[in-house]
This record gives sequence, structure tokens and C-alpha cells, in this order.
Amino acid sequence: MIAKVYITLKSGVLDPQGKTVQHALESLAFNEVRDVRIGKYIEIRLADADQKVSEKRVKEMCEKLLANTVIESYRYEIVS
Repeated sequence: MIAKVYITLKSGVLDPQGKTVQHALESLAFNEVRDVRIGKYIEIRLADADQKVSEKRVKEMCEKLLANTVIESYRYEIVS
């Protein structure tokens, strides 16, 4: 099984890296860009287990280590 975890800053949290990329895109004449938010993608290979158990464990991983839940949101999907 593979857990695909997507972590992004919550709305309202300043994203200086995103702003830097936005300005760089504008300087390259991509004037249609209105906003850029940078996030993280993490892929975790799991031992085969029950789907519900895997989801519970990945949620624990996100909340304890992978995401700073004060300023970041996360979502994940488990694929076989």
C-alpha cells in the first residue's frame, strides 16, 4: 500500500516561498498567475494492512510529525 500525503499552508498563513515563485513567474511573462501556494507531497510505502488501520496510522503520522496542524492542512489517500 502507498499513502499519498498532501500538506498545504492554511489560508491566511503567509507563504513567502509561494510569493517568490509568483514574482518569478510574473517576471517570465506569466502574467495570468494570480497567486501561488507551495506545499509538500509525501509518499509513504506501508506494509499491507487493513484499509481502516492504514488510514488511522497515516492520520497519526500526519498529526504527530508530518504536518504542523497549527498552520498546515493535510489530506491523504491510500492506494493499493
